[in-house]
Amino acid sequence: MRVGRLTKPHGLKGGLKVELFTDNPELRFVPGAVFHLQVPADSPWLGRTITMRELRWFNESPVGFFTEVPDRTAAESIVRAILWIDEQAVEAGEEEDAWYHHQLVGLDVVRAADEPGGEPVKLGVVAEVQHLPAQDLLVVTSADGPVLVPFVTAIVPSVDIAAGLVHVTPPPGLFDASEAESDGTDAPQRDDSDAPQRNETDETTA
Repeated sequence: MRVGRLTKPHGLKGGLKVELFTDNPELRFVPGAVFHLQVPADSPWLGRTITMRELRWFNESPVGFFTEVPDRTAAESIVRAILWIDEQAVEAGEEEDAWYHHQLVGLDVVRAADEPGGEPVKLGVVAEVQHLPAQDLLVVTSADGPVLVPFVTAIVPSVDIAAGLVHVTPPPGLFDASEAESDGTDAPQRDDSDAPQRNETDETTA
């Protein structure tokens, strides 16, 4: 699972500004935490790991210090690396609501039954997960084409990996434009491109 990206050097002692991809930095970025690196094939850091010494905050921005990055020269060589944690940590339940991309892709997206006691209504299948600066998005293949679903609790209250289901409470018009029209609101735009983009890589929410 991706938990962060190293964006730029900070100072002369190997500090690196970190873009966080986790809601629990106090759990992930602790002294001794080991991160696997996603870097270009020609990077000297390919196949290596780095170990956190400390995470500090400067002007509300997180800055990481790592054992293997002793100075600014080393920091400049590792900029833009994406940080990954071991999948076993997620499976052990150390972080709530954290999944790998491959765990989400292929799951059925359903909403509650129209009538009490009825079967959930299938809306589509997760085709991709995209990481954007504001939030993650599920790209759902529906009968009418791709739909971008914000991966937030208000819209995706639960994911059941074992059952193969993503439960959603979509606002009017997200999956059915006629719902928005009858509700007097504008329907959210769909992504009509043949090939959506996406974040990890096999990157989850972790």
